[in-house]
Amino acid sequence: MELALSSNNFLRLTALEDLHKNENGDPFKILIGTILSSRTRDENTSKALVKLFKKFKGAKDISNAELDDIKKEISSVGFYNVKAVRVKEVSNIIQNKFQGKVPDTEEELLKLPGVGRKTANCVLVYAFQKSAIPVDTHVHRISNRLGLVDTKIPAETERELSKFVDKKDWIRLNSAFVRYGQNICVPIKPKCEFCNLRKICKYYNYNYDYNHSNNLNLQNNEKTSNTKQDKRLQK
Repeated sequence: MELALSSNNFLRLTALEDLHKNENGDPFKILIGTILSSRTRDENTSKALVKLFKKFKGAKDISNAELDDIKKEISSVGFYNVKAVRVKEVSNIIQNKFQGKVPDTEEELLKLPGVGRKTANCVLVYAFQKSAIPVDTHVHRISNRLGLVDTKIPAETERELSKFVDKKDWIRLNSAFVRYGQNICVPIKPKCEFCNLRKICKYYNYNYDYNHSNNLNLQNNEKTSNTKQDKRLQK
């Protein structure tokens, strides 16, 4: 596990790590950043956040903004039309129900529109320094590829990881696997040749053995075919 967590220190910080570091863990910005980050590369999330909070200063401004204006500022993220609606709805609730302050409990966070376990856990971890494992598609995919878990959905992955990953490493696990999942262990055609975890990776070793076996079979078939052809030519 330590190898997995320390293997990608050369990669850039995630958008949420940037917010945690540069915005003093502002809960509202982290909440909005997590909503925008779904199915979006970190550089595009960061770009949208900079534009959004340059124009709007907080929950009150966003809740009073025109939807089209919000869409314009976050257009760099995936599904920005849907996310703009969510951002406005969440901002309105934060401003009017919670007096502009983001709740710091999972129960209250999950009541917000568009907020699931992953988003709630990200807010708890990056804004309030509480113990949680935010499991998104990257964490779920890499945990299964490495063979750390054998699960079907992120909720199962979160539950299994929490059984053996030390609590002090929960934040590191999320940030490390997200960075690795965006740059190396991508969903389709992972860049295994650049991965220093491949020796302990269940996914790589299975595919290496399979491809290696197939290559040997192809080579043997070619040798057999060439031998038969040589014999025919000698007759």
